[in-house]
Amino acid sequence: MKTLQKFGGFAALYMAVAHLIGIVIFLVVLDYLSITDPAEKVALTVNNQMIVFSTNLLMYVFFGFALIVLSLALYGDLKFGAPALMQVATAVGITWAGSLIASGMVANAGLAAIAPLYPQNPAQAAVTWQGIETVANGLGNANGEILGGLWALLVSLAALRTGELSKGLNTLGLGVGAVGIISIIPGLTDSLIGVFGLGQILWLIWLGIVLLRSRQSVSRQPLNLAVESKGLS
Repeated sequence: MKTLQKFGGFAALYMAVAHLIGIVIFLVVLDYLSITDPAEKVALTVNNQMIVFSTNLLMYVFFGFALIVLSLALYGDLKFGAPALMQVATAVGITWAGSLIASGMVANAGLAAIAPLYPQNPAQAAVTWQGIETVANGLGNANGEILGGLWALLVSLAALRTGELSKGLNTLGLGVGAVGIISIIPGLTDSLIGVFGLGQILWLIWLGIVLLRSRQSVSRQPLNLAVESKGLS
């Protein structure tokens, strides 16, 4: 169980780093979201094929697998004090993970399909990519982070009920979760997804550190007890 908690801590830190790298690449390096013309968008995607492919793996596929590990680690820690909440939270977390993995796989499969098509027929490649991107964005929660928000909210509620983790961390998780759920409302999606993303990065870093520190403190406890017993004898 403690090994799973340790892996959960590393998974949380990986998720934070992957999300941050993805934001930097798509928003700063490629400036992808500012491009609205389909022809320019598909040209940018094809010309930076390896960067987009690798980022999709990092930010969606591997992120999804790390999310499964973290969800199971948190379930192991919190299930005794809040079993029903953690059952639902874990189900939502794994559902979100599957959705993200599917999003990255669909995007990369689509990229492999349009790359050879683009030099021959750029217009057809642009139309094809529009359809692929719509599906990938839907699976990736680009229209609202309801799955990620609900997962963070439920985990934080369970942690508050059990007294696990810190109150500040749980409060941050509640806020991040609420923003994610509200982001599904049309008109608020674009602005709140960014807030959710930055808040989630902070929450994951804090959560990862807490899980790893808890693992270290527990691993030292048997040695401390052994030393105390020897001293008493």
